Amino acid sequence: MSEPVMGVGFCRPRASRKVAVLATALSLMGTVVFSTTAQATTDTAPAVFAIQSVLAEKSLMIDVAHAGKRLVAVGDRGHILYSDDQGAHWTQAKVPTRQLLTAVFFIDEQHGWAVGHDAKILASSDAGATWTQQFEDRSREAPLLDVFFNDTEHGFAVGAYGALVETRDAGKTWADVSDRLDNEDQYHLNAIARIKGAGLFIVGEQGSMFRSSDDGHTWEKLAGPYEGSLFGVIGTAQPRTLLVYGLRGNLYRSTDFGDTWQPVELKAARGALEFGLSGATLLDDGSLVVVGNGGSVVVSHDDGVSFSVFNRADRVSLSAVTAAGNGNLILVGQGGVRVAAPNGAALIK
Repeated sequence: MSEPVMGVGFCRPRASRKVAVLATALSLMGTVVFSTTAQATTDTAPAVFAIQSVLAEKSLMIDVAHAGKRLVAVGDRGHILYSDDQGAHWTQAKVPTRQLLTAVFFIDEQHGWAVGHDAKILASSDAGATWTQQFEDRSREAPLLDVFFNDTEHGFAVGAYGALVETRDAGKTWADVSDRLDNEDQYHLNAIARIKGAGLFIVGEQGSMFRSSDDGHTWEKLAGPYEGSLFGVIGTAQPRTLLVYGLRGNLYRSTDFGDTWQPVELKAARGALEFGLSGATLLDDGSLVVVGNGGSVVVSHDDGVSFSVFNRADRVSLSAVTAAGNGNLILVGQGGVRVAAPNGAALIK
């Protein structure tokens, strides 16, 4: 799926990460500018908090992460939910936005960041119970699509039109470092992840790939194996080994930090899986789980060499997945958050 582009200087539609996979329209305008001036301008407006709703856990959720043993999920209308009982019950956090949130990342049990539309960056220091705004630019409706921190001080966010922003002070200030990437066409950057024993890796539309071996100081552009949009990247338990995934069930594996790639075949009950893949997680035992459209849940127990494919009976589009903490999975996407069996199937109540 692609969305209309209305910004000056942009004239063609482009695909976007998980929200595109979920068929949620993104309205994109202009190039993201991250400056202290823009920050000061937005800080003068009173905060508009997400509406508290008993139906929040049934609304569109885009990403989910662990804050220690706590689960934290983010999604539509600024909804952020957290659970301390492995997903059985969810509490809505106090969040100073009603915009769609697209990604969440916790560096430890307490400190996390969430990003979303209006180039918004939120931070939490209490395991996701409350959030404060660190940055936004309301005048340019260009979303950030993923966030990653090396430690509690140094982090990156990526997003529409090639946006790459960096903080070295835990998010007090953010600098636009998009020019570190060889991305003249300003392809959307959909995901960023650390690869064990290698460095950072970014993927985006038109199969764009970038890697860094020095914690993001410099970046190398790679020629990838696929020219369609890539929605995610994840490292395996093995050094220098990673998976990238995207449209129409395309999944590729590299054991040399992206120098070479091998396609991974995904066979569903009726042939090759052709649903878009949008989110993944690495479990404590080294297993990998990838989810996507059509209720697709694919699981690997051999570091991504092969996968079993399961399609949920409800066929809902899934955006992200993580471990529940008791052997089950937490799935998020259309219809909110779900606790599922290890293969992705609905639990029998």
